[in-house]
Amino acid sequence: MRRTERLFQIIQILRRKNAPVTGHELAEELETSLRTLYRDMAELMAQRVPIRGEAGTGYVLEPGYDMPPLMLTTDELEAAVLGARWVAARGDAQLARGAEDLIAKLSAAVPPDLQPVILDSGLMPVSFSKRAEDSFDVSLVREAIRTQKKLVLDYADEAGAVTRRTVWPFLIAYADNVRMMCAWCELREDFRHFRTDRVRRIAMQEKRFPERVVRLRKRWEALRDCERKAESIRRG
Repeated sequence: MRRTERLFQIIQILRRKNAPVTGHELAEELETSLRTLYRDMAELMAQRVPIRGEAGTGYVLEPGYDMPPLMLTTDELEAAVLGARWVAARGDAQLARGAEDLIAKLSAAVPPDLQPVILDSGLMPVSFSKRAEDSFDVSLVREAIRTQKKLVLDYADEAGAVTRRTVWPFLIAYADNVRMMCAWCELREDFRHFRTDRVRRIAMQEKRFPERVVRLRKRWEALRDCERKAESIRRG
């Protein structure tokens, strides 16, 4: 890896980490020596890249710093195209159009030598099972998550029994053959998962739910962690 590429990669690593990254971790990921890594960090700081930290304590990239948006490597482009194609095949209509537009914008914006990476990509998502069709426009749920609005839905369980629920949506989980809306259910006073193909009717209320989406998601994740640990203990 050339030094210029390595410097950009250091910035990328720091951008995707939420905690200080030690020199040893950076050197290991970059497959370089610790001495070379320290020289690279000194060079970045000399170029006024806002990196905070020092050898032995870890490094962080100060908020607000950004690189030119299309300084992408071949691997990053292939990852973006593969991900966009997966969304185009499995997202709701608006999300699928967004994915297709993203690929078109990348094709027009990257340098000529990188265009074949997009246009002639050998990566394609496939599915070997039939996907359940949504019974409504799932973009409504995405809007409710963004605006923190309550949803009222008539939902059919596996046996076909329908109940009316008022929910606080915070996540849409995309599996290979089904989509799930994760939400706090006022009826059950607990977290529930709703398959988007079993919703019989849905409407968004003007009333906002009181708990922030990020807080709901953290509570749900903590509960799932506890359930997994309990299951692991049960199985021995």
